[in-house]
Amino acid sequence: MRRVNLFPQGAPDSDLLLRIFSLLCNEREATLLSMLPLRPFSAARAARVWNLPVQQTRALLEQLASRSLLLDIERDGRMVYILPPPMAGFFEFSLMRMRPDLDQQELSRLFFHYINVEDAFIRDLFAGGETSLGRVLVNEEAIPDEKACQVLDYERASEVIKSASHIAVGLCYCRQKMAHVGRACDAPLDICLTLNLAAQSLLRRGVARRVESAEGLDLLQKARDLNLVQCADNVQQRVNFICNCCRCCCEGLIATRRLAIPNAMYSTNFVQTTAAHRCTGCGKCAASCPVDAITMEAEETLSPLPDPPPPGEGMSVQLLTPEGGGREGGGRKARAATDFCLGCGVCVRACPAGAIRLTSRARRVLTPVNTAHRLVLMAIERGKLQNLIFDNQAYLSHRAMAAILGAILRLPPIKRLMASEQLKSRYLGRLLEHVEVDGFSGYD
Repeated sequence: MRRVNLFPQGAPDSDLLLRIFSLLCNEREATLLSMLPLRPFSAARAARVWNLPVQQTRALLEQLASRSLLLDIERDGRMVYILPPPMAGFFEFSLMRMRPDLDQQELSRLFFHYINVEDAFIRDLFAGGETSLGRVLVNEEAIPDEKACQVLDYERASEVIKSASHIAVGLCYCRQKMAHVGRACDAPLDICLTLNLAAQSLLRRGVARRVESAEGLDLLQKARDLNLVQCADNVQQRVNFICNCCRCCCEGLIATRRLAIPNAMYSTNFVQTTAAHRCTGCGKCAASCPVDAITMEAEETLSPLPDPPPPGEGMSVQLLTPEGGGREGGGRKARAATDFCLGCGVCVRACPAGAIRLTSRARRVLTPVNTAHRLVLMAIERGKLQNLIFDNQAYLSHRAMAAILGAILRLPPIKRLMASEQLKSRYLGRLLEHVEVDGFSGYD
């Protein structure tokens, strides 16, 4: 379990986590997994770490990859293995298909208590740093025509799907888990998409089925029609997943509401604003909001405010004025907390009066370039960069250097420089220089 917690987004120790692992693998497999590097590795490197013949190592890696405890990806004609994080990783993979070899009902129960009842894991995942694992994609049909040019390709789910090298669809982990614990909803199970390198491995292992771009776009439209939210890998390049999330089952959306964390998920570059004179108080926007950012309040409790600010100017809360509008809502008006608004656009399509529009967020959200960039940012924020640099802690030298670097990175800047001089290590000095300048650009 300690090895899993070395990831930039780790998994805090718990008896529940130990029981989860006991279902996913046996003790020997857990020991072997705990020795593997955090960064991509070859079978030859794993053989050296395990001190086993390469042929035997390949057979063991094959067994672990067949159950998606490892991802196996072909790069330049050779197989590379990746130890997936807990989420999005081997937690999800265990429920993305029917597994007669696995007690998925018991596993779902354990996941529910570890993630939805205890909060150490989910709080660390969504509130442990500024860089999030996932990001929300704007509903493209809700974008005003004059704002369309501001939305970049990596911010459009349709473009992410069109540009993917591999596309796969599997069972939704969140809804599958909730179904096993008697909390199922009506949203479809087979609608969440895995893309690019992650899809390559899951397709090889039969975890998901292959789809072409046309079907991927059809599934995306189906999700929009059901008012599901598109949540994607928080990267610009080689996006690994697009989940079509419901408010009742999605771990991220539940955590955002439960923990009341502003911007717990990377939002879009939009927020919703409402034209007060058009709002009828019907409450459909509040009912559709996946994070409860919109509430309905009696008209007399709201203080009149000016019209919504022009693009580029924000306010923490939008209060809808009581002037105008119909009486459908019995004098109620909508109140939207923009600090929690995802900018997903679901409420825009839900509003029958056409009163809601998406406007530009006050400060543009910056998305990490790729997975390596995101991992480094998360590691720096969570004090785990040393685990990525010295990632093979089966070696005593890596464990020692990771401990030293971890202690130094926790020091204030001046003491950090003094420690570097005292150690008189050119190598360590160079590492610290990378950390200060660009978050260790050598990680790939």
